[in-house]
Amino acid sequence: MDAIPLPSYEVVPLNDVAPGVKGLRVLFVNVYAIQSASGGWTLIDTALPLSTGKIKSWAEDLFGKGTQPNAIVLTHGHFDHVGAIEHLVADWNVPVYAHRTELPYLRGQLKYPPPDPSVGGGLMAVISPLYPRSSANLGDRAQALPEDGTVPTLPGWTYLHTPGHAPGHISLFRAEDRLLLPGDAFCTTKQESFLSVAQQKPELHGPPAYYTPDWESARFSVQQLADLRPQTIAPGHGLPITGDLVAEQLRRLATDFDHYALPQHGKYVKAAST
Repeated sequence: MDAIPLPSYEVVPLNDVAPGVKGLRVLFVNVYAIQSASGGWTLIDTALPLSTGKIKSWAEDLFGKGTQPNAIVLTHGHFDHVGAIEHLVADWNVPVYAHRTELPYLRGQLKYPPPDPSVGGGLMAVISPLYPRSSANLGDRAQALPEDGTVPTLPGWTYLHTPGHAPGHISLFRAEDRLLLPGDAFCTTKQESFLSVAQQKPELHGPPAYYTPDWESARFSVQQLADLRPQTIAPGHGLPITGDLVAEQLRRLATDFDHYALPQHGKYVKAAST
């Protein structure tokens, strides 16, 4: 898997991604707070376990002491995106939205397929068998997003079902300024490599390979997102990027997905290759 280099001048600060959108990096994963024009804010994902205090402190710095969001929206239920969800929901008592296909994982009914360390690429892939396969157990607190693509607490935003990395993975898009939050549908760092994650060198990559079981769907999802021609991308892993070249760079990833994203080997790779 090669990388598509991203120029450093396209990087935007995580704490000021776009109007009304702030991000926070927790070790190797990002969460986002999106302010609504109609009032309040929505939290996108909840990072790793033991992140509750960090997320709440960050939110209070942004919105004031005692703040809580209108809702939490999950791009998917992998452990590094739902780590603080149960504690935050207990403290805040707000609705949690996800794609209906993801609900069995978020309700403790299903586990994800085993990670695949054989994809190579670095230490993050090598140790992936240690990552939890189960998600949070939210029961009925986890609600399905509307089928029409709208996000209840975010007027002006839509979501797209972008499976591959997870069955109910979603990405969020604001058409007004072509801002895309792709979750883990693709990354701007080589997530398989601990060194790359630590350095945060801006590069365009596919989804985290060690935890992507459906490469055919992953390829199609990136193609869908490229068709949006985003101006700014703010992923779950890596740095936010903006500029006139973003759409062209994402189109390159979609067109040559097998070259830039698909591992050369791996137990989930064969079906996509054939």
